[in-house]
Amino acid sequence: MTASRHASLRKGQQTRAAIVNAALEQAARAGLEGLTIGALAEQMHMSKSGVFAHFGSREDLQIAVLKAYEQRFIDEVLKPSLRQVRGLPRLLAILNHWLERTVIEAALGCIWISGASEYDDRPGAVRDELVSMVQGWQREISRAIGQSIREGHLREDTDVNDLVFGIYGVILVLHHDSRLMRSAEALPRARRAIDRLLQQFARVPLPRPDALPQHHAA
Repeated sequence: MTASRHASLRKGQQTRAAIVNAALEQAARAGLEGLTIGALAEQMHMSKSGVFAHFGSREDLQIAVLKAYEQRFIDEVLKPSLRQVRGLPRLLAILNHWLERTVIEAALGCIWISGASEYDDRPGAVRDELVSMVQGWQREISRAIGQSIREGHLREDTDVNDLVFGIYGVILVLHHDSRLMRSAEALPRARRAIDRLLQQFARVPLPRPDALPQHHAA
């Protein structure tokens, strides 16, 4: 590959990434259905055809936004937690990062949660991608719970699916009370709710919910 060809490809990749970042911001405010090529073109100081040159369709752009969102979620919630030892310490770290990110996104807009409302009854590639991502994250939580059982931190009779269901319910209520109700008590209540869920199955002492280390997503 010639140097000029390599530079052209690199510039194209950078432009595409910049468009996706702008689209992420737009989707956080207006939802995936609120994404418009015209608004993106104006923000990027590009023509509509220039934006379309990087994506085959609006649907492709929406899926690219979902993938970028998922990567940010993994980088900010999962990867830092993997520094903790397997079992309850890692599970608690994941949940703590997730709780804190949810509060931040309640102010900025959560693409997964808004997308669930937009696409819950709309079949198609965007819905399929969103469902796959949520299922993937639920598997990560299930894996962390399973490790906690194998390490002897949670009881062997722990129903993993029920626990994931309960945790997800707390997250959704946290987003609701933070975003709609503007409740300052939403996060501490969510911490206590998670603690009560885990206490049902714990074989080792849990730290107090208010004693968990505080993190702040970038």
